[in-house]
Amino acid sequence: MPRQLGELEDAVMTRVWQWNRPVTVREVLEDLQQERSIAYTTVMTVLDNLHQKGWVRREVEGRAYRYTAVSTRAAYSAALMNEAWSHSDNPAAALVAFFGMMSAEQRDALRDAMRIVGPDLQATGDRPADDTDADGER
Repeated sequence: MPRQLGELEDAVMTRVWQWNRPVTVREVLEDLQQERSIAYTTVMTVLDNLHQKGWVRREVEGRAYRYTAVSTRAAYSAALMNEAWSHSDNPAAALVAFFGMMSAEQRDALRDAMRIVGPDLQATGDRPADDTDADGER
């Protein structure tokens, strides 16, 4: 499971995810420099580290690399949530506490996600306790 990205790693990956195309160190640098003072070599090192950690793949183009995200930000977020939840000694209580922290918009998004995933859960045999067929059988 992935560990949480550091602050600068996240800033770099945010650009790679948002642009959703191969990017160069120079492009990331120029965008980051709108928010902070940062050196080319720092961005190059961060992208190299992200490559070594498996977050981005790179291809040579001329004398530079172009970097592409290996997975989506949503997949990264989901993996972090799963990792945190799997370390709980009471997963049900952890979920209840998590749901209690959600805004109304986040709860609506959760309901939408459950409607999408719902049919898949039934197909795998994970059926609610009160789910019976037309003959009253499970």
